[in-house]
Amino acid sequence: MNYIVPIIAGFLSGLIGSMGFGGGGVLIIYLALFTNTPQITAQGTNLIFFIPCAILATAIYFFKKQIKIKTILPVISGGIIGSIIASNFLTLFKSEQLSHIFGVFLICIGLYSIFNQIKSRKNI
Repeated sequence: MNYIVPIIAGFLSGLIGSMGFGGGGVLIIYLALFTNTPQITAQGTNLIFFIPCAILATAIYFFKKQIKIKTILPVISGGIIGSIIASNFLTLFKSEQLSHIFGVFLICIGLYSIFNQIKSRKNI
């Protein structure tokens, strides 16, 4: 019975992440709020969690010919460089500060989504 909430959190994270929508938000929120995991540990755990999920989702998308290799190579290069810089930079913050930064980020994404939806409905 104690495994139902973690299984649901993992399922939702994998499902949302496999669709390319950033399922890490679900997993980080679950880890930080329900397991009292420090923010930096939750972020690292999220990265480890998504390695097998990303490999499987990428293989499925690749075999369905839904990935344009020439298009993603520059993005992958930038992502690797950004990951290296961010991983080193984020170690300068305390866990509480990272929680606030992550919260502000989620609020900004939510507000952007709301206003973008309103704007697109006005154009109809």
